[in-house]
Amino acid sequence: MSGNERILATSKSYPRSALGETVEGIPTGRDVEWQPLVDYRRNGVSETTIHGAVAWASGGDIAHSFGGNVLCYGRSMMKPIMLKVFTDELEKVTSWEQRAISVASHNGGAEHVAAAQSLLPEEEWGLMQTPLDVPLVQFGRQVRRPRRWYNNSSGQHAAILLGCRLKGWNRAGYTLPHHVFFQAYLDRVRVVLGDSWQPKRVARDGDGFPTISMTVSELAKVYASLAADRHDDWIWEAMVRHPDLVGGFNRLDSTILKAGAGKVIAKEGADGLLGMAIEHPDYPNGLGVVVKIAHGWNPQATWYVARAILGTLGITLRNPYPLYKQKAFLVEGVVPPDRLDTLERVATWDDWDPDRDRWYYRWDRYAEENVGDERGRDPFAPGGQS
Repeated sequence: MSGNERILATSKSYPRSALGETVEGIPTGRDVEWQPLVDYRRNGVSETTIHGAVAWASGGDIAHSFGGNVLCYGRSMMKPIMLKVFTDELEKVTSWEQRAISVASHNGGAEHVAAAQSLLPEEEWGLMQTPLDVPLVQFGRQVRRPRRWYNNSSGQHAAILLGCRLKGWNRAGYTLPHHVFFQAYLDRVRVVLGDSWQPKRVARDGDGFPTISMTVSELAKVYASLAADRHDDWIWEAMVRHPDLVGGFNRLDSTILKAGAGKVIAKEGADGLLGMAIEHPDYPNGLGVVVKIAHGWNPQATWYVARAILGTLGITLRNPYPLYKQKAFLVEGVVPPDRLDTLERVATWDDWDPDRDRWYYRWDRYAEENVGDERGRDPFAPGGQS
């Protein structure tokens, strides 16, 4: 038996098959029907189609679903819900900057590190179980060594450690699924999804905390609750006050927070997630919209979808910076049917961004005229000049 065969046959630390295992009740990406969301075309011909799922929820009901039954992990998109466990305790001892960094997936800039470090006295920094990391977005060559504070979740770790101390909870094992913090977090989710709700799977997230699986539609219901309960605690206001602490330079969630002018909070999550909680008169019970990209993190495609959704709600989000790609076209299903007329008027390009993937003349007409004509010759080719 080879080494690989022995690993597949005996180890509990590895999958048993390179094809993956089938678990009843847990569909894989091969089993679900992902929906097309964004279509990139070069002179009218589709070259790339980005698939995913979108769900709109309000007042505990699904207002619109486009593949929203897809099961995924909420990942960092759930940080605003996780920190609700400690909102009462942290409100008494934290600044608005500290509250914003507690729900952040930040870039690891100097301002992010400073805000995260301010949550704990230096003698407690050793309690941090944040994985070592480097800043998420940097300019120039990588020269920094990995540190816990550069991790995009360092503010969350520090805030949860502080919250556990204020509640009198043991801080040993604070990242483990049997810790009292995780159980309290599940109770917060059940306030929205029902007392009997149970995640089909609990996994270890990249930041060390447990992440729970739920459908995109369930995630949208959770985000709708953030809008409905926005005045109950400081989560909404902290994110609106300090959008650049939530993400950072050119991050989609930070840009949405600024564009929303207090009417929207947004949070990205790996892998390929965007959650938006929206205050809108058409949805008096709060609106939650979640976008999941099938192949994972794709901020440009997600940006186009977010711009389309917000545009139909009267909120203007700028287009992403041009990357000299083909033009992006949206699929109708990203919004409810009653918003399609508005969707057509949300352009995915600007007046300084013309088509660069075609010529602006009838090449076929000129080709016909040049057949058999000396004008069709290359004057620099042999015999091309008299």
